[in-house]
Amino acid sequence: MQLTDTLTTHFRLVEAQKSALARLGIHTIRDLLYHLPSRYDHGGSEGVVSGLLPGQEVTIVGSLKKLEAKKGWKSRIPLTEGWLEDATGKIKVRWFNQPYIAKMYGEGALVRATGKVTGSTDKVYLANPQLQKVSVTETGFFKENPTEDFFAIYPESRGVSSLWFRSALKKVFAALREVADPIPADLLKKYNLPTLKTALIWAHQPKNLKDAEAARKRFAFEEVFYIQLERGAIRRATEREKSFVVNADVADFVDAFPFAPTAAQKKAVATILKDMSSGHPMSRLLEGDVGSGKTAVAAAASYATVITKPEGQNFGTLQVAYMAPTEILAKQHFESFIQFFDTHPINIGLITGSGCYKFPSKVNKDKYTSISRAQLLKWVANGEIPILIGTHALIQKAVKFKHLALVVIDEQHRFGTNQRRALAKKDNRLPHLLSMTATPIPRTLALTIYGDLDLTLLDEMPPGRKRVITEIVKPTDRPAAYAHMHEQLKEGRQAYVICPRIDEPDPDKAFALQAKSVKEEAQRLKKEIFPKYEIEILHSKMTPKAKDDIMARFAAHEIDILVATSVVEVGVNVPNATMIFIEGAERFGLSQLHQLRGRVVRSTHQAYCFVAPESKGESTMARLKALVTAKNGFELAEQDLLQRGPGELAGRKQWGISDVGMEAIKNLKLVEAARTEALALVQKDEYFKAHPLLQKTLTARAAHTHFE
Repeated sequence: MQLTDTLTTHFRLVEAQKSALARLGIHTIRDLLYHLPSRYDHGGSEGVVSGLLPGQEVTIVGSLKKLEAKKGWKSRIPLTEGWLEDATGKIKVRWFNQPYIAKMYGEGALVRATGKVTGSTDKVYLANPQLQKVSVTETGFFKENPTEDFFAIYPESRGVSSLWFRSALKKVFAALREVADPIPADLLKKYNLPTLKTALIWAHQPKNLKDAEAARKRFAFEEVFYIQLERGAIRRATEREKSFVVNADVADFVDAFPFAPTAAQKKAVATILKDMSSGHPMSRLLEGDVGSGKTAVAAAASYATVITKPEGQNFGTLQVAYMAPTEILAKQHFESFIQFFDTHPINIGLITGSGCYKFPSKVNKDKYTSISRAQLLKWVANGEIPILIGTHALIQKAVKFKHLALVVIDEQHRFGTNQRRALAKKDNRLPHLLSMTATPIPRTLALTIYGDLDLTLLDEMPPGRKRVITEIVKPTDRPAAYAHMHEQLKEGRQAYVICPRIDEPDPDKAFALQAKSVKEEAQRLKKEIFPKYEIEILHSKMTPKAKDDIMARFAAHEIDILVATSVVEVGVNVPNATMIFIEGAERFGLSQLHQLRGRVVRSTHQAYCFVAPESKGESTMARLKALVTAKNGFELAEQDLLQRGPGELAGRKQWGISDVGMEAIKNLKLVEAARTEALALVQKDEYFKAHPLLQKTLTARAAHTHFE
């Protein structure tokens, strides 16, 4: 059996199982081995069939009788039914969506069944019990594996259960010989980590929890180590590249800001200018709370770039590309840059999917004008437009720069060397990269996922900005919160109302998410609470144009209250909006709540954030109180990481890190150890010639393929 073998080579899979495994991303033997248990369950109290009551967690040793696969009478759900019999009686056993179990156990098979007694007192059954085969001796029953006192419980999907995984993995381990370990043996010894094969066995078939924890530590170290190797190799390759030498004085430009720059902003500008003067490409992540002044720092870096002449020329200018995630945000940056460059006039272009603009207009030097795409691209290509701001339209093939020296990316951090080179196109020099985020990221996570970027924090807010007043709204507090919003609306302010859902749940679906929806809440607010005010909705299923139109109307104060999903989380700038009311607040992470709250910190007006939880649980209230008391987003991000389970942090989806990797992020020592070892290895063996297994592993990871 090879790790690269597909599961169908060794297992007879029905269609439901194939679909379920595909949903879980499991296609090969290696995928199966790396599908680690989410937890380990101990068996319930030992018992007998006689006298069982609903709700009990029990373990019963008995014989399986009359197992058969069938479909539910009303639901038509595939299931396996049968009986479990011991000396005191028998109880029905039932597995939902697991028809294959009927084929796994013969008539009379002796098992140890652990599960929950379900049903009514006179009609109980054991629901989805976990099974272990047992043997008989002169002294009675004993387990096949006497050391296994708990069961591995896996992330499941309809069609494959934890029982199926344990059975399949037992077969794999029986056929699996040596497994080559890419992690160098000296590192395993240094950090007391098990070998790959031992870790796999300990993860899936541990003799005790200590072994299971040692296995998870190994896989956590491994994942962070691989990521750091990838980032370290990228960083080293980037450092060898040549870039433009930008060595300019920006003091006059910064002094002309319409506000006094913070010490953090001045420090960030100095650090960026030092990077850009080295002749090698800068790769820096600028992280700061909403309203901390990241755009001003980017403007200073852009100014330094555009007053620098191309090497060997006494005319012309270097160029800047500034990419934003949405059209409305790109236009906001365009207008901000026009203000920043007010005393240092320069041509600035805007390119989006819906149109192109240039500042200044030939007719009015204080205004910008709409121009044709062809004309804008011509001026960018010949260097007449030093700063081009836009959405992803910036990286289309038709966009060509003459001397692109700086790329600024807003909230799009995985913008690598190849994309930078594609933007520069004909130049042999790699542009400097300044990536920016308002998303609070825990230090360990930043060290891991942005290992190829240097990190600069903006940890101060501009003077005059008032701290948001955040209140937890219990059901009895709603009238007072709405009254306060009425007062602010009368003074000409605007508000956001955030809901977890777009539509109402289907009443026929018993397990539908019971949370407030954008559509119904907008109607309720208009009818019952704010009938005199203009209310509109915004959500992710709307077209980009419809979303931009709504936001433009909100920015123009044609809308008083915007009822939306968390789609407004990033990059919406409406200074007059000073209130945000968040429904179902416990459904959002602390960092996400902080991001949403940041929508109303855009002016010197006092801002208010009302968070309304659906539940009153202790953990919910503790998390929301942290939102009220935390000083900044960085502090909240650390609390979020510690308070929430790694699965809730959506690591695989958001950061490309598995759940076990996200667990590792909680451990700063482990992350720093993996980072230190990875960077040291890259320093000595950048191309991994002395570590062919590592090279093979990293190549496969980069290509998203599977390897042996």
